[in-house]
Parts: sequence; structure tokens; C-alpha cells
Amino acid sequence: MDDHPLIRKGLCHAINAEADLRVCGESASCRETLHDLQTQTPDVLVLDLSLSDGNGWRLMQQLRAQGNLPPTLILSVCDEEIYAKRLLQDGARGYLMKDEPIPAVLAAIRKILAGHLAFSDHMVARMLQPENAPSVQLMDHLSNRELQVYGLLGQEMGNKAIAARLGISPKTIGTYKSRLRVKLDLRTTHDLLEHARGGYLGDQV
Repeated sequence: MDDHPLIRKGLCHAINAEADLRVCGESASCRETLHDLQTQTPDVLVLDLSLSDGNGWRLMQQLRAQGNLPPTLILSVCDEEIYAKRLLQDGARGYLMKDEPIPAVLAAIRKILAGHLAFSDHMVARMLQPENAPSVQLMDHLSNRELQVYGLLGQEMGNKAIAARLGISPKTIGTYKSRLRVKLDLRTTHDLLEHARGGYLGDQV
């Protein structure tokens, strides 16, 4: 599910053009996704981390807690080196960034349908050589909620907007930002925001 109509429609068209694949539903929000999953049982759920009314990661955790999480492929602009491993631990079956070509997305869907995990070739190489990514290793010390706040900061969202998205208070967001600066060894809030924007846009952090 994706909150960008052009991306969502384009992906649906590409999937439906394949003889062995079919879209059974689409939505732009957490609420719509939860509603659709009451009547639809997709073999693979393609999910963005940023939805119009909430966080796709939180939605995935909610579905998993309910025992209602389909095999899930995360398709996001958030840096796979930072998020993929953690989302795999939380139940995702694959992670691709949105700049991957459509054939790669279709191949990932088929891998998940076949019972395999699906990641980009670049991500597989990084997983096999974690010692080459000290900044990514540093992110492993963040809690899931801290990583969610970090990702939303990368989307240039303010404290109030992040608080509303995650269902917590703006004051708590300030606390998380302080923790993030300490854990990531960053001196100022400006440094944290720049670091988070780099992770969100997929640059080296």
C-alpha cells in the first residue's frame, strides 16, 4: 500500500500485466489497509513505510500482533541499509527502495510467494559484509521507536507532526531526539536532522 496515487497505480498496472500475478486491493492509508484486510487475504502485501494517516512499520507490527500479517514486501524511499534488517526482525519478508526498477519489484514479489526473502543485490552484499558499514552498525543501537522517529525526521516532519503520526506527545519526541543525538554521537539537533535526511533519501550516512 502506498499513499502516492501515481506510484500505487503504476505498480498495480505492472502487477496486473503479469500472467501469474493479480492485485486484489490497494489503499493509501493504514485505516484503508486494515479495512481491506478484513475481506481480502493477499498472498503478498506490498507496503510503504509512510502512509497518509500513519506509519507502515507500526501497521505491520499491529497486524503481526493480531496474527493477521501477510507475507510483506516493504517498498520505501527510506535507506534499506538502515531499515531492512530491523523490519525483517519485525516480520517483513523483503525490502526494496522505490528507485528499484519494476522488474526487480516483480521478482521480489515472486521470491516471497515462493517462500524466500527478497532484498536488493546491494543489500545482500552489505548484510554479508557488516564490518564495512560502521555507521549502519551504529543504528543497531536504536530502539524500534527511536528508528521510527529518526525516519520521520528524515522526511522533514516537525515534533507535532511526528507525535500525531506515532500517537505520542510532542514532548516525548523531544526526548527521543535527545536520545538519538547521544546514540548517534551527534552534537546538535541540526546535525541530527541532516543525518536523518541522509538516511531518508538513501545517501550514505
